[in-house]
Formats: sequence, C-alpha cells, structure tokens
Amino acid sequence: MVLETYRCTTYESGVISSSLSTLDGILGFSQGPLSVISQLSSRGLTPKVFSHCLKGDEKGGGILVLGEILEPSIVYSPLVPPRHHYYLNLQSIAVNGKILPIDPAAFTSHDRGTIIDSGTTLAYLVEEAYVPFVRAITSAVSPSLTPFISEENQCYQVTTSLAEVFPAVSLNFAGASMVLKPEEYLTQHVGIGVWCIGFQKAQGGDLVLKDKIIVYDVARQRIGWANYDCSSHVNVSIPSSYAPHRSESRSPSGEMVLSVLTRAFVVMYMLA
Repeated sequence: MVLETYRCTTYESGVISSSLSTLDGILGFSQGPLSVISQLSSRGLTPKVFSHCLKGDEKGGGILVLGEILEPSIVYSPLVPPRHHYYLNLQSIAVNGKILPIDPAAFTSHDRGTIIDSGTTLAYLVEEAYVPFVRAITSAVSPSLTPFISEENQCYQVTTSLAEVFPAVSLNFAGASMVLKPEEYLTQHVGIGVWCIGFQKAQGGDLVLKDKIIVYDVARQRIGWANYDCSSHVNVSIPSSYAPHRSESRSPSGEMVLSVLTRAFVVMYMLA
C-alpha cells in the first residue's frame, strides 16, 4: 500500500508569476515535483496528465479527472517555458474571422506567454491586445446595440439572444485555435439584458475557460481542449501499468478504458 500525505493551505498569495509560488492554487496541480499530479505519477498511481471540465451555467459544477480523456475532438497546443506554470503561445486573436491588428510580441512581452489558470475568474489581456479586442467587438455589434461603460467595463444593453448580435472570437495558439461563443467571453451583470466583456486589461495575461474539456498533458508538454457538456460522462484511458485491478477490460493497445462517472479508480471531483 502506498500512502501519500497532502496538506491544506489557509493562505493564498495570489502571486502566480513567481517560481516560488508554484504550489499556489486550489489543489496545487503545477508542473513542479511537489505537485499532486507529479507525486502521484512518481508513485506509479496515475499518468502525468489531468483534465477539468467546468460548467458555465449559474449552477456551476464540473469534473476533475486524473488520466487521459478519450475525446477525438480535442486539439493541442505545446507548452512553452518556463515550466512552473502552464504557458501557451498565443499568436493572434480574430473577431468574425478577421485577425486583429495586434503586434504578436504583445503576447510574449513578459517572456512568459499566456497562462492557463483555472482559478482566475475573468480573463486578462495585455493592454496592447485588450484595446483592439474591445474595439472590434463594439464595431461588430454597432449599430444594433448601444455600448456603455460600467465600472470600467465595456458593457452592452442586449434585448435579443447573444448569438444574433455578437461575433465569434478565435484565440489562435500555436498548433490549435479556440473559438469562443459570446457567452464564453461575455459576463452578465446586474440589470436585465446587461452583458459586459469578460476580459480585463492587465500587465500579464490569463485565460479562464468554461464548457470545455481542458487537458493538462504534463508528460507530453501540451495543453488540449474541446467544447464539451461538462455534465456528461467522459471516458479515460489508463495504461495497464497504472491499473490496480487486473480484471478490468482493456483496449487492443493494453490500456484500460474507464467511464469516469462509473469507476472509482480515476479520481473525480464534482466542482461546486
């Protein structure tokens, strides 16, 4: 029997850009050797890959999975250094299929790229990207909607469905693009039909994702994603070397195929 000891924290520094804070976070799932996923993998208990799927409705919830999810629609983008957080190379942003006039150097101005951080509520863009992004959204919805500023946020009074007036947004990473529907880059504020852009400008950049499977493949140094109903079952592939029960059925490659919501071996949390 292998026993691991994990402790809880009562203080969160909030400094996600420092290598000294690589265990900061809700569960400490960084790439460092002391993280939960690294320790479990070093003990041969699970592959060095985990995923989450966060529901985007007002009820919240979702799943966290240890193991490789079997979902053919997942696309991947390689991780870039430094390795203490999850950085991707964001190359451009498109609104309605048109690439915005943003200097690509703006996305790597702090030599770190774009951070994938599931614990951040909103998404942040460097100012050089934020300004043309907001301008493009506003131009796309005018004159259908009248924009206004609320608490320094760009907002709109909406009287119809979001999909009818707001454009699709594409975040173009190295090797893969992520297309955002309006409800994935807008947040509903107090007031009937008031929607505001859910991106804020900052000196650094993070991305917050919902209604998607997000795969952190530490072993292959890549991040993957796919649109998904986070209340649905997901299938997970576990190499036979990690399998605790030899009686389970296996695929021709020797891997176990488990349904996360019906098998207990794969760690799964309902995120409330």
